[in-house]
Amino acid sequence: MIPSISDLIIYEDEDLIVINKPYGYFVHKSSLDAKSEQILMYPVRDYVGSHVYPIHRLDRKTTGVLLFAKSKNSLIHFNKTFEERRTIKTYVTICRGFMQDEGMINYPLKTESGKLQEAITRYRVIQKSEIDLAHKNFTTSRYSLVMFYPETGRMHQIRRHAAHIFHPIVADRPHGCNKQNKLLGENLDIHHMPLHAISLVLLNEKNEVTPSFFAPLPPAFTKTALLLGFQLPDYFSDPRLFLLYKISKP
Repeated sequence: MIPSISDLIIYEDEDLIVINKPYGYFVHKSSLDAKSEQILMYPVRDYVGSHVYPIHRLDRKTTGVLLFAKSKNSLIHFNKTFEERRTIKTYVTICRGFMQDEGMINYPLKTESGKLQEAITRYRVIQKSEIDLAHKNFTTSRYSLVMFYPETGRMHQIRRHAAHIFHPIVADRPHGCNKQNKLLGENLDIHHMPLHAISLVLLNEKNEVTPSFFAPLPPAFTKTALLLGFQLPDYFSDPRLFLLYKISKP
């Protein structure tokens, strides 16, 4: 059952409602034949009292900042912002292995019809952890706490790009490592993929910051991070500290 929408709201005005999307819900009805109780748009519509329009998408297994427009005119305005890439999207996740401290993944991704689309993702490693969990010929397991900054918005882009550089997101199915997923499930009871849209910044036509939205980590993400040996920084729970971190780390 979806939590109360009032508990999920990050921001609301006459044009926009922003929520902290929970795990396991579709944004809108799709070809996957989601049951009505799994579709987030309906309770948001009921809360607002009129039709709402998703401005962007998050995967069913992804949590975090999600925007709905309250009118078609607002939808057109915000769609233009996204189409012109006047957004700064920040995701936080946990990947298998020790990644390079930072980098860019420029690797085109295929659509379901087989068409190649440009896909670019930058990333920065926040912490690295090594825990006493044997895997194959290794006595320990290594993980990276990572911020991803997608510059394009392709389906499962971060998940597919992480897998492409051989550092898949933990507990990711189908893009992750099945053996690693089984290891974490059987030994640490980790079954939910920790991928969270922690921040979304919108820019005007002069590339000046207009609204910015922040979604604290969900408890399941925090639990997984602690089990894998990470000490989460304070700015993951405080939007003011997160903004200061972003300013100091261009």
